[in-house]
Amino acid sequence: MAQSTERKLFQYAFTFKRNIMIGLICLIAAVALELTGPFIAKYLIDKHIVGIENTWHQVSGENKWTASYEGDFYVRDDRLNSSGDSLSEASILQVGRSYYFFDESVPLTGSRTIDEGVVTIETPDETVKAEAERLAVHELYQFFKPEQPSIYWLLAFYVLILLIAACFQFIHTFILQKTSNRIIRKMRDDLFAHLQRLPISYFVNQPAGKIVARITNDTEAIRELYVKVLATFVTSIFYMAGIFAALFLLDFKLALICLTVVPIIWVWMRVYKYYGGKYNTVVRSTVSDMNGNINEAIQGMSIIQAFRQENQVSNDFEQLNNRHFAFERKLVKLSALTSFNLVNVLRNIAFVAFLWYFGSGAVGAEGIVTAGVLYAFVDYLNRLFQPVTDLVNQLPQLEQARVAAGRVFELMNEKGNNVSDSPMKRYRGYIEFADVSFAYNKEEYVLNDISFKVKPGETAAFVGHTGSGKSSIMNVLFRFYDHQKGTITVDHQPIKEWSRQQIRSHMGIVLQDPFIFSGTILSNVTMNDKDISREMAIDSLKAVGADQFIEKLPQKFDTPVGENGDTLSMGERQLISFARALAFDPAILILDEATANIDTETEQLIQQALEVIKKGRTTLVIAHRLSTIKQADQIFVLERGTIVERGNHESLIKQDGKYHQMYKMQRGAVKEHAV
Repeated sequence: MAQSTERKLFQYAFTFKRNIMIGLICLIAAVALELTGPFIAKYLIDKHIVGIENTWHQVSGENKWTASYEGDFYVRDDRLNSSGDSLSEASILQVGRSYYFFDESVPLTGSRTIDEGVVTIETPDETVKAEAERLAVHELYQFFKPEQPSIYWLLAFYVLILLIAACFQFIHTFILQKTSNRIIRKMRDDLFAHLQRLPISYFVNQPAGKIVARITNDTEAIRELYVKVLATFVTSIFYMAGIFAALFLLDFKLALICLTVVPIIWVWMRVYKYYGGKYNTVVRSTVSDMNGNINEAIQGMSIIQAFRQENQVSNDFEQLNNRHFAFERKLVKLSALTSFNLVNVLRNIAFVAFLWYFGSGAVGAEGIVTAGVLYAFVDYLNRLFQPVTDLVNQLPQLEQARVAAGRVFELMNEKGNNVSDSPMKRYRGYIEFADVSFAYNKEEYVLNDISFKVKPGETAAFVGHTGSGKSSIMNVLFRFYDHQKGTITVDHQPIKEWSRQQIRSHMGIVLQDPFIFSGTILSNVTMNDKDISREMAIDSLKAVGADQFIEKLPQKFDTPVGENGDTLSMGERQLISFARALAFDPAILILDEATANIDTETEQLIQQALEVIKKGRTTLVIAHRLSTIKQADQIFVLERGTIVERGNHESLIKQDGKYHQMYKMQRGAVKEHAV
């Protein structure tokens, strides 16, 4: 059963679970410390600022909790235990914007009015009238003075908490971002390693640019998921959980009302996932197509310019670019029409509920809440919508990363070949094909009942017109593809019993169009294999005659070469390719029309090199120029996937068949006659 994209992303993250757990613990600590702020503010307001609106007791002595008023000492009701016995009771209440002192104990709750020095207090149970004296600012300050040390200590404690929270936040951010980059590095390594295990047929059917886009662009989008989106979601979820816990501690009913934000966000995420996923799928696919188009245009720029097809190529690219633009615009509309508005609407509704709840609750005296609770609730509501905003704003990146991950895992789900790098003893090179049939596409066979034997040290050549099956024989022997019928053996061992790496470990191949990698001439021979020394590589280059042009280069064997060796001629690239095959000392050497695209002078060099290369190894040659295979031990003539003639050069000439006809045509013996 195929695993979901989200599950696979989680599995990659779980590889570094220790670091992630440390980061999450630091995050929880940072969130918890940050969310203590409103509670500290609530305590400070209710206990030390608004707390003077209380019952006060006259005491005989002075201490740190006493306040001086008109020559007497007073202490708050909640400080009485540490300040001695009460001589008499008094009260301080706020009426309007002023504070008033009462010489007696009066109710602390209820609605209040004042008329000519008499304060009327109405409660559900009674109405109390009492004379009061308005406190001047300096008098009021005396009642605040005992609370100042506690206020300073609380503020200092809050600053300390914020500093500690900042440290935890830094550690959390650093660890999660570092871990995210490590996850993506592992994913790219796994992806590239898997890419090298895929069969050649996959690369035939997929443009190079589209594969490159999955390894670079798509993994970069996933990196944003781990580095930014995931961190934002985790932070926001923990932050919201902490805020809701605090809200429930402050007021259960209002917290339940605020909790309706959660299902709204969940529904919105589902809606965005549906539409955003569809749009992002098209966007990511179009980006791959654009990469493929650009790669093809760059590779074929000389042909495009030679045939004046710049406008046509530009039009093709413009169509892809317009499709990309159209769906990106849909994504922008989807975000613009909802994300910003959604958060604003939710925030406004929450504050309306807040005002309605506390406003209607304040009608009765018993419903009045403290100023500290009001402040804390407003603070937490403001804090609540910041993570909501962060969550909604990250939805586009989340969907982009999810779609990109789906494309990456789709590539990783492609069935790859088993890899076995276990050492294998060099085989002698006895090759036998027994009734081998092969098709690239199901039943469309390009090889039909092919049978032949090549003894160790022999040279066998394969000739025939285009499409006759010459290269297909090499493809199945090299196991670029696996044959469907018959048996192929090397030293009497079926090649399917070996891994592809084992069978190729003692094979070398030189293609018609040799590939040169970015690097130096020497690195293209050694392929950075530690078993191939510099001296071995230089000897191989000299053996094939490549030193004749290399000695003229400024840095000789260490001369840098660009992608595909564009600074070298076709013949020079072919000589380097020959040296590469020679340096690895294969038991079986395959030459796939290696001399088809080179000049006569270079061909003579290669013919001389071939005599050196062939010694001690089995050589299979796909030949275009029949003059290059006259010395072959066996020559097989193919037509439509079957061997129609076989023998050496002299015997095939005597047969006066297809080989003889091809040979005469190349020598110019057959002349065209007008009908």
